[in-house]
Amino acid sequence: MPLHADAIVVLGCRVLSSGRPGAPGARRAATAARAYREGVAPWVIASGGRRWGAQIEARVLSAELQRAGVPAAAIVLDLWSLTTHENAIFSAALLCRMGARRAAIVTCPWHMPRALRNFHAVGIDACGLPTPHGGDVPVARAWQRGHEVISTWLDARALRRRRILSESAAWLLGTARQGEP
Repeated sequence: MPLHADAIVVLGCRVLSSGRPGAPGARRAATAARAYREGVAPWVIASGGRRWGAQIEARVLSAELQRAGVPAAAIVLDLWSLTTHENAIFSAALLCRMGARRAAIVTCPWHMPRALRNFHAVGIDACGLPTPHGGDVPVARAWQRGHEVISTWLDARALRRRRILSESAAWLLGTARQGEP
């Protein structure tokens, strides 16, 4: 992996009832862990606040990253975001707090264009680090295309809320920092 970044941001996705990530999440964690081990960046942000039963995406990703050799001290959690657009906003606040300027975004290839658009829209110098393809089932491709069309429309609507979400992210992180020892 010839690229270099200040942080790797791995985007969350479905978590199984067992508490392990689904296949896409496992591929994302493995890709991020490999990039970390190869020196792409010294930090990994596990992004995703969505609950799947009793599990939260970012925490499941963090555990998977640690199983793959990423030290817990190198992992930062985004427990607030529920969408790709929010992943970008809250990760941007975390990156700013870390003094990071460039991020390698880890997600599935079909999701990467929209993810990068969202990160660029919030001012992050982002480059893609796509996971390997998980298979090419026609039904899955159709679902992915439909999902991306709808999500792109929702992202455009979310851009109108970007300022308030960015202020909320800064406030959350500012409050968290004040409470730190």
